[in-house]
Amino acid sequence: MFAPPQPVTLDIAPDHPVARRIAAMSEPRLYLLRRGLNESEKAPAQDILVKEVRKLKDFFALSATDGGRRVAIVDAADEMNIPAANALLKLLEEPPAGVTFLLISHQPFRLLPTIRSRCRELRLSPLPPDQMAEALAAAGARIDDAPAMAELAGGSVGEAMRIANLDGMALYHNLVALFAGLPRFDRPRALTLADTGSGRGNEPRFDLLVTLIDLLLARLARTGTLGTPPVEACRGEAPLLMRLAPDPWAGRLWADLAQSLTARARRGKAVNLDPAALLMDMFLRIEETAGILAAR
Repeated sequence: MFAPPQPVTLDIAPDHPVARRIAAMSEPRLYLLRRGLNESEKAPAQDILVKEVRKLKDFFALSATDGGRRVAIVDAADEMNIPAANALLKLLEEPPAGVTFLLISHQPFRLLPTIRSRCRELRLSPLPPDQMAEALAAAGARIDDAPAMAELAGGSVGEAMRIANLDGMALYHNLVALFAGLPRFDRPRALTLADTGSGRGNEPRFDLLVTLIDLLLARLARTGTLGTPPVEACRGEAPLLMRLAPDPWAGRLWADLAQSLTARARRGKAVNLDPAALLMDMFLRIEETAGILAAR
């Protein structure tokens, strides 16, 4: 009867000591597992490597501050390579006492089934365009077309910030313009677009281009399956989607391509293949698929 009232929100004041430590990444009971440097320690890794999971094991070997619970956040779990995923699975099978794991996943189907089976799933709905615009304004980003950005970012503010910072709206517009020439690509335009993702310092742009290609293929698959296009992410996209994915058979063909194409490009980048060549390989395989559809 003398217990404090139950909390009604998870919010805490920004000047709370714990909030300050978390913002400064200095909270001793919190560990953030994410992509680090590659094996040579000279550039960011394309995946979460097993060495990062070993650091998490070292964290658990330490005594918890104040004897309280510890939290480990994996952001994002679908970025782990196979050895890292297997190492994390062992921790999930025999979790240390007093530990809460939070696995963030943007593409849950990429997780090992054995990892998914050991997690309680909490689906987070995408933000609608008006709330997306408010969140981006609060973060200091100005977006001219909030509905289009909400479509590209999947309702994620963090992804929207990445798209905005790398001029992703213009990149997607260029991709749609390139796809408009299918079943035959404009080769010079394709080469120019591929070159924008190559060169020193352009790794984030390459990664965004691969993500946007994957998104466009997924939107084609969705259009063919449902028979209607989603909200346009750029002008002229809806007629293009309907032309290239007019029926469920075409939708399945695009879905099958999307399942393997982006993973192939990221594996190639991980072993230092030329980014421009990897992007051109993606374009050529897309052109091949469009040719199969046109020949029906």
